[in-house]
Amino acid sequence: MSTLLYIEASPRKERSHSIDVANTFLDEYASANPNDTIDRLDLWDTTLPEFDGERINAKYSVMHGAAPSGAEVAAWNEVQGLFDRFNAADKYVFSVPMWNFSIPYKLKHYIDVITQPGMAWSFSPETGYSGLVSGSVVAIYSSAGVYHDGSGAEAFDLQKPYFENWLGFVGLTDVKRIVVAPMLEAPETVEAAVKQASSEAQALGKSF
Repeated sequence: MSTLLYIEASPRKERSHSIDVANTFLDEYASANPNDTIDRLDLWDTTLPEFDGERINAKYSVMHGAAPSGAEVAAWNEVQGLFDRFNAADKYVFSVPMWNFSIPYKLKHYIDVITQPGMAWSFSPETGYSGLVSGSVVAIYSSAGVYHDGSGAEAFDLQKPYFENWLGFVGLTDVKRIVVAPMLEAPETVEAAVKQASSEAQALGKSF
């Protein structure tokens, strides 16, 4: 049995194309893997702690080989709890809409909270940085336009490069993409793009 963590980054719910395709994937995955657990984390329905002074101080205590102390302890334990839920998964699915050419701020907030020394990554002078998380990932991206190589708009895509660089940094290098785009075109173009992405999601859901 495996645990799949689905992280939802869009607030649009039934109007979200990335969520729609993700649900198609999850339905197929559940049918193919009835004994697996699917843990759903809606970032818009989750209280994420502010990464404030106490948590930053705790982080630097850990980075310098010391344990958090005083008020830092409770703050760091909250971060640890969120990371433990993330790290408990064997597989990951993210639905990630493009906002202002990058990712939604809720997802960035989550990343900032869980990407901590001794949890998501480690460092040594001999080997440099090492990711401490393992598993396979499906990233479902949606965007208003298209930003693939040859589109002429590649430089504007700060969504996929940022997100996948972060995944790699924490150790998640087995990443499969599903792209739902363009979503601000004529209705027939949008319908065809969603249909193509849904077909990819069905196939991948059966084999992931």
